[in-house]
Parts: sequence; structure tokens; C-alpha cells
Amino acid sequence: MSTEFIWQLPTAGDGRYAEATRLRRGERSGQQRPPFTDGVTDPRGNRFNYFDYAHQVARAADISGFDGLRIRHDFEGDDSWIIAGYLARGTRHIRLLTEFEASWGSSVYAAKNAVSFQRAANGRFAWQLVQGGDEASRRQHGDNLPQGEVLARIDEFITVARGVQTSAPFSFKGRYFEVLDGGFRGPLAGNPLPPVYLSGEGAEALALSARQADVHVFDAAPLELIRAGVAALHQAGSNGRQVAAGLRIDVVARETQEEAERDALRYREQTGAGTALPALDADRYWDGYATARSGARGALVGSYEQVIDALAAYAEAGVSSFLLGAEPALEEAYRIGEYVLPALRARLAKAEQQAA
Repeated sequence: MSTEFIWQLPTAGDGRYAEATRLRRGERSGQQRPPFTDGVTDPRGNRFNYFDYAHQVARAADISGFDGLRIRHDFEGDDSWIIAGYLARGTRHIRLLTEFEASWGSSVYAAKNAVSFQRAANGRFAWQLVQGGDEASRRQHGDNLPQGEVLARIDEFITVARGVQTSAPFSFKGRYFEVLDGGFRGPLAGNPLPPVYLSGEGAEALALSARQADVHVFDAAPLELIRAGVAALHQAGSNGRQVAAGLRIDVVARETQEEAERDALRYREQTGAGTALPALDADRYWDGYATARSGARGALVGSYEQVIDALAAYAEAGVSSFLLGAEPALEEAYRIGEYVLPALRARLAKAEQQAA
């Protein structure tokens, strides 16, 4: 697949420039208090809410040339499928990569929803099935499956969803799902499953992606670890399937290295994480930069040229799907879309031509 760039929609809070405290821009409290009270950062009152802000971020990503928008699954936030449906009609080009867990419910019903979504959004829907939190956190939301069985359930979920969408009658009997003489007919029949993004570490997760995924998303890590992960993913492949490698990583890109480091340190200070700057090497990778907020394990911090160099190095290592994020999501979507993506795409296209 060609290289794609996907922007992350904030579903667990977003800040403003020079303001990194945990807030939900546009959100209103249950008591409908006036603006600028606890958790409220926008002065537009009840005429503007969090969904309006999410729409602004989606439009920014669409206009700025991103290929997709990742809608993160958040236990404490609004449902990712509902957000995706809300954003679909307000965007024109971007793929809506919707993260959820297989505990969502019936795989047949999920497949039916996906077909309807694809028809409404002209094929711009994609799934990112994730393992979720630990057993204790999943039990809080009614999911009592042992941790060691989560990947097996994802495997069956995708098998059944793909089966009912592409064939009828379809029958399946597994440990977690069962269908007898099912399958879609009429206008819902014959529609392909949305592109499937999976993630996870270890041989079992890579083997699952080799069987079922279109993209395996690696969490942020130094370049050499990602290079090794991509090689392991390709080794896990079977039956000639080609699984693309993705990377979920945050970016702090500015005109100069000094400006990027200053803003990164200010962000860390405001979130209570301290002000010590780690020893960033030539790859500009900062482990654990904003993990608690964004979910990404690390970030690239540097000038536009340095960040472009680092992302190009990941692409050379085999990554073809970049799931990028930054805070604040609205303003940073324009920044990365203007100063990073065009130059990076030009470099990758030139490298492709030289390789050919």
C-alpha cells in the first residue's frame, strides 16, 4: 500500500496553545454552568459543544491533506462509532479509522453497521480492533473474558464479520461467536469488510495480524525496535498475505529544535510530569512523552526538518501507515499538514522513484 498519514482525534481531552491541563474543548458540564468553569475552555456557551470541536478537528485533517482520522476508543468518553458517524457527512476525503473492542457485542451486528456506514460514507470507514485494558478495567464495563483469550475473540470476531458480509449462507461455530445459515442478502450482500487495523506485541499478536489485518499498528518506539518489529511481522505472514506496518506516534514539530524542545518541556511541566529534557538522539525520539494523555508510547520532538527525517527513516524501515497525534489537535493538524506532510511525501515519492 502507499504511505498514508492519519491524524488522531482527541477523545479524552485536548488543550490549547501553552495550556496543557486536562480539558475538553467545547465540552459543557452536566449542570450547564457558564463558560470557563471546571473542564470548560470555550467561551461560546451552549451553542458550541465537544462534537462541534471534533468536527473542527476532522475538517482540519481533511483540508490539511491527511488520509484519515483515528477515533480513539475511550472508556470515559463518547462512543467512537457515534463520533465517526457524526463526522462522516462533514468530511470529504479522509478515512474514519474507528477504534473499538470485540466486546462491543455481536460481530454480525457490527458487520451490518459497517456495511451501512460504508454505503453512507462512500467506503471511508475502517476498523481498529484493540485488546483494551487489563481484566479489572474491562470488568468495569461488563467484559469478563480472561486476558489470555482476548486475541482469540478478536480472531473469531473478524472471521464472522467477514463471513456474513461476503457469503450467504454462512455458518460458523466457535468459542465466542456462532452463526447458522447467516450472511447478508440484498443490497448489504457482497460488500467487503472495512480495512482492519490491529495492534499488539508478541508472536501471537503478530500472527493474528498476519491472518486477519490489513495494517498492524506498532506503538511508538525507537527506530531500530520498529525495524525489528516490521521484520517479525513479515516473517509471521503466511499464504502470501501482505500486511502493512503502521506506527502510532506523537509529534512536536516547530521551526527550530530549540522551539520544539521549549514547547515540549512546557507541556510536560503543565501536566505535572516534570521539566527534564531527556537525551534525544539524532532520531529525536522521546519515550513516554504524553502517553497518559494521547495513548502513544512516545513522540518525535524537533524542527520540521528533523521530524521529516525521522518519519522518513521509519518509512525506510517498512512503515507505510503513520498514525500521528499532537496537542492541541486542531491547530497542530494545520501545522503538520502544512510544514511536514508535503515535504515528507515529496521525499518518499523521490525515494520510491529511485528504488524503481
